[in-house]
Amino acid sequence: MDLTTLGSLLLGVGAVVGGLLTYLGKRSENALTGFSSLTTTLQAERNRLDARVAELNAKIADQASLRAADQAEIARLRALIISLGGQP
Repeated sequence: MDLTTLGSLLLGVGAVVGGLLTYLGKRSENALTGFSSLTTTLQAERNRLDARVAELNAKIADQASLRAADQAEIARLRALIISLGGQP
């Protein structure tokens, strides 16, 4: 095998290895882009759900204050019934 054949063979191997590395690099780039897109989507969904949870917590607090007012009114009415001679 002469030097020209060996050089051509090494050039061919180098081209195949370079193509393989380019292919793997592009796959990694696509995976990273997909991961970034997924992360962005998940963060947006998390923020939307956090807002929904805050809204539901506000509704629960409002319902709790209404319940406390109802309980106070029930206690007042029971006391009024007892003072009028009734049985609650």
